[in-house]
This record gives sequence, C-alpha cells and structure tokens, in this order.
Amino acid sequence: MASERRILITLTVLLTILIATTEVSAQILNIERYRLEQEEDKSFLMKATMGLSIYNRSAAEDSPVDLFGYNGRINAIYFSEKHIYTAIGQIDYLKINENPFLNFGYVHLRGHFFSENNSSFEVFTQASYDNFRGLDPRVLLGSGLRQKLLDTDRSLIYAGVGVLYEWERWKHPQDKNIVESNLLKSTNYISYRLSVNEYLDFNAIAYFQTGYDSGIEKFRNRVSGNFNLNSKICDRFSITNSFDFSYEQRPIVPITGFIFNFRTGISYSW
Repeated sequence: MASERRILITLTVLLTILIATTEVSAQILNIERYRLEQEEDKSFLMKATMGLSIYNRSAAEDSPVDLFGYNGRINAIYFSEKHIYTAIGQIDYLKINENPFLNFGYVHLRGHFFSENNSSFEVFTQASYDNFRGLDPRVLLGSGLRQKLLDTDRSLIYAGVGVLYEWERWKHPQDKNIVESNLLKSTNYISYRLSVNEYLDFNAIAYFQTGYDSGIEKFRNRVSGNFNLNSKICDRFSITNSFDFSYEQRPIVPITGFIFNFRTGISYSW
C-alpha cells in the first residue's frame, strides 16, 4: 500500500509540472466540488487553498515581462442535525507588467435542508465580479430540489432542478457603455462522484441554465462543466487538479462565449 501511495503521489506531481495552467474565470459556480464529507464527531469543517505566481522573462533587455498573480479559496461548512450550511469564497488576480489581466472573485452562501434524504431542498445566494470580462457585479438568488439517483460504496449521482433570479451589470467592450440585465432562469445539473480509493477522488458536474429575455425575444442559454481529481498526500494536505468550461450562447455584451480554466494546487484542510 505504501509503494502504491508513493507511485500515485509521484505521478500527480509530474502531471502538475508538465501541464501548463490557463487562468480564465468560469461563469457558473460548481458547488458540487466544494461539498465536504462530514467527519466523525465534527460539525464544522474548513478547507483553504492559496497560490502565488511571480515570473520575469524577456527576449530583449529593454522589454521586460513581469507577471504577478495570486489566488485564494476558502470553503466552510456547518453540519446541523438535519441541514448543511455552506460558505464559499474565491479571489483570482493576475497582473502583466503594470496592467491587470485578471481580476475575479465571488462569495457564495447556501443552505441544504434535509440533506440526508434522497430528496432535499436548497436555497442559495451569490455575488461575483469579473473585471477583465466587464462584469461588475453579478448578484443572484435561487432555490431548487436535489434528488439522489445512485448511492453505492464508491459512487454517487445527484440531479437538481431549480429557479433563480439573476441581476448583472456589464461594461460594453467597445463603447464602454453600462448594460444591465435581470432575468428569471431555470437552473439544472447532474453530478457524479467516484472514490477510487482512500487517496484518490474524482467528481464531475454538468449545468444547464436558461432564461427568456424579452428584450431580444429569445432564450439566453448557458452550459458548463467541471472535472476534479483530488490526490490525498496525508490527513491535511492534498493535490487538486480541476478543469472548468462554460459556454454562453447569447452573452449580454459581445464577449467570448466559450471560456475554460485549468488549475492545479495544494490544499490544506482543518
């Protein structure tokens, strides 16, 4: 078992070194990957991840390229007798020379009621910003039903259906005018979690959100997905690898419809 563990850790570290990271913010928060399993005799859990990037390289002496970036995430969860309450925060910042390239963050609060039942109920609210894409802010409030479809020793499958109200304020990339949008949307997802062994965990989720915009007399649709591979090093440290993508069929302002994000890092739990 010890040799298998060393091999798994070595492969994960090599993967971390070999794959280049692209930092682009996703538009739909994947709450599923932040769910923490309750540990025995613990009603409160917290997980934090932090990263720092500093880079300097240039082909010409008088044209330096300096990169500075940081990111941080925190996930806190409280288990009551029947319900679960979650708070999640994230911030990402990247500057190239003197120009901010990425400035993104959010706060998400959620209550999951009767969480042990096959059918349960959730309410949530979120505030976020994405200055690079011109979004500042997005505020939403919603609720939905969550249904357990499969529960085995190693696998879990859930599906969710719900509704949310979303208000956004965008800066148009060409004329710099402010454009506001408020829509009532349907939000739906299906998620899958697999515990390969005590050191390796995989989870994935697919979201679909849609809302009718009377201003254009069409539906605005979003599709997103997320894949996570977590490798446990010891009781408190783990290596995390995740890939997110999001596709916006009809953006509020003319921006890139498809965005993705790969990140890898080390997490500490207590």
